Amino acid sequence: MAMLGISLRQVCSLLLLFVAAASALKFDLAARPHNEPRPWRCIRNFVAKDTLVVVTATISGYRGDGMMVNMHIMDAVGNEYGKPKDVAGEQRTVFTSLADAAFDVCFENVLAGNKYIENPSRHVELDIDIGADAKDWSAIQATEKLKPVEADLRRIEEMVAEVVSEMDYLRAREQKLRDTNESTNNRVKWFGFGTTFLLIGLWVWQIMYLRAYFRSKHLI
Repeated sequence: MAMLGISLRQVCSLLLLFVAAASALKFDLAARPHNEPRPWRCIRNFVAKDTLVVVTATISGYRGDGMMVNMHIMDAVGNEYGKPKDVAGEQRTVFTSLADAAFDVCFENVLAGNKYIENPSRHVELDIDIGADAKDWSAIQATEKLKPVEADLRRIEEMVAEVVSEMDYLRAREQKLRDTNESTNNRVKWFGFGTTFLLIGLWVWQIMYLRAYFRSKHLI
């Protein structure tokens, strides 16, 4: 049993490490002067409504080094979750999503001084934790007095539940789209039938009208 517990714990740890590594992102953010267009570097992710999200950005440099990094977190429907200015070091933003929508974590780097900088850029390391990954499992383990394996299993259980919930959501979306397609097809079909009957009626009316006209002129 002891060996089984150790093996299970190792498997859980590897799974959690893989998930955590997959969500990390590193890139360099070049600085631009105030008088030049400053394109935002954005990272997009989808989140369901009422889901806990933790955005952790670690940015190199320090305040006053001639560059200023600004962040902006918002979703596709217009909800804003944070807009920190002049970020250096670790910046953590915690929020609960307000809608089923994609959200963007955007960065810009602005030259804030007049001194010359040979390579004006900041290194950004971004980590986005959603749902079960965003919870403080160390605190949960201490509060509920869980064993490490139990805490890992519970975390994986919540992650699996989130996947199942997302699959149900996608299935519902697919069902809704299928119903919309079927309704559209039916409307197009009846519109086509109506157009055909209208053209046939117009054709019959033209024939009768021309026949009556030619008869009145004693042409037939």
